[in-house]
Amino acid sequence: MMDLHGNPRMSTILTQLTDRPQTPVTRARTPARDGVSRSCVRSVRTVSGPAGSLLALDLGSTLGWAVRLADGTITSGTASFRPGRFEGGGMGWLRFRRWLDSMGSSAGPLGSVVFEEVRRHAGTTAAHVYGGFLAHLTAWCESSGVPYQGVPVGTIKRFATGKGNAGKDAVIAAMRARGFAPADDNEADALALLLWAIDAQGGAQ
Repeated sequence: MMDLHGNPRMSTILTQLTDRPQTPVTRARTPARDGVSRSCVRSVRTVSGPAGSLLALDLGSTLGWAVRLADGTITSGTASFRPGRFEGGGMGWLRFRRWLDSMGSSAGPLGSVVFEEVRRHAGTTAAHVYGGFLAHLTAWCESSGVPYQGVPVGTIKRFATGKGNAGKDAVIAAMRARGFAPADDNEADALALLLWAIDAQGGAQ
């Protein structure tokens, strides 16, 4: 699949938002189920035209996610895919694939997926875990026909806080300043990535 410049790579297809003033948001959290904790932020932002939803992911065993639905509503949360004590290591990946299927159905049709692109890892195990999530995500997107794009960590942090090396607390504070209430840094990172993706296409925040 070609990107907007004709390059042979997957790219993000985003919809723009109108410049209407943003009103206060309300938040509701549903109980965790199968290791998945969901939180909801409702916004009155309105899309400028019909398109699929936009999903942003902070990949990891504790995954942060945020989705902008076609009607402009933004929902975010976290999901845990750590295998249980008596489970094989592949169970985490299986749950992740099922979660993607569920998200594709409940938030779909998905117009595109953006994910936090980590280029440096704290250690070998962290690199292996991230690589596993990335492999399953990109394979799922390819099989589902959903465009995807990785965004460097520094780019996301710079957009959210003004500093490319900002700490976790700074990103959380930045998202709260925008009217969201992330439960942790994973959800905050996903929200920051989602807002970056919208802004990259001229959307108003």
